[in-house]
Amino acid sequence: MVHTGYNPALVALSIGLSIFASYTALDLGSRIRGPVAAGPRWPWITGAALAMGGGIWSMHFVGMLAFETGMPTTYDIGLTLLSLAIAVAATGAGFLWVERTGEGLGSILVAGVLMGLGVAGMHYTGMAALRIPGDLSYNRPIIALSVAIAVTAATAALWLSFHQHGVWQKLVAACVMGVAVAGMHYTGMAAATITVDEGAPHAAHAMTSVQGQQNLALYVAGATFLILFLAILASSLDQQRVQRELLASEARFRAAVQAVRGVLWTNDAEGRMLGDQPGWSAITGQTRAEYQGYGWADAVHPDDVQASIESWNATVRARQTYVHEHRVRSRDGSWRHFAIRAIPVLDARGAIREWVGVHTDITEQRQAEADLRESNEEIQRYAYIVSHDLRAPLVNVMGFTSELEATRTEIQAALRGHPEAERLDGDLAEALGFIKAAVNRMEGLIAAILKLSREGRRQFSPELLDMTNLLRGVADAQRHQTEATGATVTIAPDLPTIVADRVAVEQVFGNLLDNAVKYLDPSRPGRVTVTATAVGDRRVCFSVADNGRGIAARDHARVFELFRRSGLQDRPGDGIGLAHVKALVRSFGGRIEVRSELGIGTTFDVTLPRAPATAVQIDPEPAPIAAE
Repeated sequence: MVHTGYNPALVALSIGLSIFASYTALDLGSRIRGPVAAGPRWPWITGAALAMGGGIWSMHFVGMLAFETGMPTTYDIGLTLLSLAIAVAATGAGFLWVERTGEGLGSILVAGVLMGLGVAGMHYTGMAALRIPGDLSYNRPIIALSVAIAVTAATAALWLSFHQHGVWQKLVAACVMGVAVAGMHYTGMAAATITVDEGAPHAAHAMTSVQGQQNLALYVAGATFLILFLAILASSLDQQRVQRELLASEARFRAAVQAVRGVLWTNDAEGRMLGDQPGWSAITGQTRAEYQGYGWADAVHPDDVQASIESWNATVRARQTYVHEHRVRSRDGSWRHFAIRAIPVLDARGAIREWVGVHTDITEQRQAEADLRESNEEIQRYAYIVSHDLRAPLVNVMGFTSELEATRTEIQAALRGHPEAERLDGDLAEALGFIKAAVNRMEGLIAAILKLSREGRRQFSPELLDMTNLLRGVADAQRHQTEATGATVTIAPDLPTIVADRVAVEQVFGNLLDNAVKYLDPSRPGRVTVTATAVGDRRVCFSVADNGRGIAARDHARVFELFRRSGLQDRPGDGIGLAHVKALVRSFGGRIEVRSELGIGTTFDVTLPRAPATAVQIDPEPAPIAAE
């Protein structure tokens, strides 16, 4: 056995290398996780592996050079390079495992064992590279202790790489990690015992060898420090990139807030306003001293303060997004409506750290809504008055119709036996029938208007409709106009039944038939047909087709716009009917489409559900609407 010792300067250098390497690896390793690393992460994994593995190997090699045996020492180049490869590969495998499987405790422990065994393998491979005139033997318990230290140090390194925050925390972690790695190395060295062979070289030769080892240690340390410095420089440049991206992101966020006319502010977890709040000051005129803490509440309307506080407390308890509205006193002293939306920002423990919110001025919106409500109320009042006043002449028409019925009876008695009596009676009966049908339809429309004026929206009363009889009735009500144009209207005899509001359906097809007849080509016989086809099991498509003038393709969408008409304006109308038809069809859950070609004709396809989406009670025989 020989007496051994250590060169204090080289020992200190090895520990310094270990700390510097640990800091670099921790900094690079932190960029593997989360959104910090831009693009592929393998360059950061490789850099962290080279920094940690190469730094540990350099510390080990300098520590080996610090070992004074009093005899000439050399190293096998192949084994020495193999020990470096083992250190880098084991460290890279540990970082890659955590990056792939996550940052949980189980993943860290597996990777730590893998890396620790690799570091231990690097150390004892490096010891095997030692060439001295003697034999090496090891104390197994101390070897086990050194391996345990290696595994613990590697696990700690991985944990700190993925969980440390801040420069000072990183520096402290690097010191702990560096000392632990150095401790593993010197524990492993303590496990070795050297036995000198007889005829070992003279001590003077050993002194020359020691000087050469010191120079070699300085070369290795210098090269390692240069590599680690370049790694730190790359990390710093990447940090500057991240900072620029954060600044750009913040600028985009502020621009987005300004684009929606919002005012950005921040509060602490309890709702106190801290620091400079230029946005809040801009809308309220409050100084920093006035809005600090809970002073911002002084700018809220007194009637809204309590509701705002209660809503805030409920939101904080539920840890939800704060959504509220209240009035705020502006710089000119007026009260303006603001919509509020605030998001909680959580810390690492999941507790609320602060609130980031936006006040958006919605004063004009609320004023427009108030004006709209007032206008709607005025329209409802007017509709009620008009519908009420329409009943009076309608009752008179019904009265004259009753008188005509009585007159018809007298005429029948007076002309009994006359050759023309039967024909005249038939014509009069048909005319009276048309008048009654028209009056009943008008009565239904007036009732719908009155109901709309009372309830603010139209309510439908679905019933089972025989579409063939219903559309024939609508066509009969327009027979005078049809006969005046010489046209024929054909209703298919097998139209399916549907469940819908009778008055609304009569309005839809009454408008379509009226338009079809109105725009027939007078130069040829006019034809209007109504057919139907099933669309699946639950819908029916009714087609109203004519051979009239047709509509230009560019006007197909315009015909459904309110107060918009297409083509030659030589027929009476205001552009209301088709817009109203489209609104009614959509309210049923249906759709309307137009197919038309100039000079050929037009077809309107109305697709309606066979029944409403919700079940309704259908009367077997709906009662007719009676006139007053």
